[in-house]
Amino acid sequence: MLSAQEIIDYKKDYFFPNAMHFYKNPPHITRGEGKYLYDDSGKRYLDFFAGVTVVNCGHCNPEINAKVKAQLDQLQHTSIIYLTEPSVLLAKKLSHILPGDIQHTFFCCSGTEANEGALLLARLHTGKKGFISFEGGLHGRSALTMSVTGIPMWRIDPFLDPDVYFAKGFGGDETRSEDSLKSVEAILKEHGHEIAACIVEPIQGNGGINIPSKIFFKKLKSLLSKYDVLLIADEVQTGFARTGKMFAVEHFEVIPDILTGAKALGNGVPVGFFSATPAVAASFNKPSASTLGGNPVSMNAGLAVIDFIEEHNLINKTASLGEYMLQKLKELESNYDAVISTRGLGLMLGMTLETPEKVDILLEKAKDSGFIVGKNGMNRDVVAFQPPLIIEREDIDNLIDCLHDILRDL
Repeated sequence: MLSAQEIIDYKKDYFFPNAMHFYKNPPHITRGEGKYLYDDSGKRYLDFFAGVTVVNCGHCNPEINAKVKAQLDQLQHTSIIYLTEPSVLLAKKLSHILPGDIQHTFFCCSGTEANEGALLLARLHTGKKGFISFEGGLHGRSALTMSVTGIPMWRIDPFLDPDVYFAKGFGGDETRSEDSLKSVEAILKEHGHEIAACIVEPIQGNGGINIPSKIFFKKLKSLLSKYDVLLIADEVQTGFARTGKMFAVEHFEVIPDILTGAKALGNGVPVGFFSATPAVAASFNKPSASTLGGNPVSMNAGLAVIDFIEEHNLINKTASLGEYMLQKLKELESNYDAVISTRGLGLMLGMTLETPEKVDILLEKAKDSGFIVGKNGMNRDVVAFQPPLIIEREDIDNLIDCLHDILRDL
């Protein structure tokens, strides 16, 4: 088995130089089981990042994997152009859990591809080209999704699409949400006739766990409707019980025109989708296909994930655990000057520290103590807590004890 250093050396030799990894001394992860990860020495880590909100149902979930393995042995691949059962069953199941009258789905392989497809659909439906996005949003790594991404470090294409207009970020308080809406209104007044859609994460993940005000989306939808601009909810990070609702936009009592998802639907198996209301979906009537989208193995994974979430009541469990963990993080905020702010919904929580350097120190020390947490934010100064939804209150208490020790030193 390769050592951690040998893997780093191989990455330097055979990957592009953009390849990154967390930690000064990264572990070589060799196994996952439920809420835990294990390295090549056998050390166990409690995972509070879930592969960036992917394994909501836990690593190598046996209930899900049994169904995936059975499909793998029966039919691994055809293509969406042939008839198979799993894809239509998953589309039907999604129609029952998606908000409002969102009913029609196109399957693909990733969140980037899902958002790209949603943006294309908006252009097809409206006949308009432009988009509104938000500072702090992350929507993908393709040319168009990178263009609507509002985090500078992820906008690396030197020739981004010019037909994108950025509204102010909305995270923090009522004032920021109102300022964000005012900037949307100003964009619409000048460019509304040329804008197809507004794409937004209901809660910004990589932007720093930014949550808008309770009425933000109702006001946003009203503004967009005046100019026949569609609303795209990017639920790639926030979907499938992560925030204490099946989809985060449900917290804000608004039905988007298009909703995208990926990540947690596969619980580690690559999958993506975009779904729309019947009226909007009807505009995607020209031939299109995805070679691996709708793959029987991925579709069965998605069916198994939704079954697991429902059978194990993960939505209510996540809401309850999230309230408890946020309370504990607020106590850290009160006790330590290094903590600037804490926030979150469900088990999608963020803690801003004084500097990015302190975040890196915390991540390293937490890892050494057997806890995996993430980082994000416009300045990379936010500690991210997005664990598998199968954790227990005791796991939260153990992490909080660890954070107390680290923050005392900071």
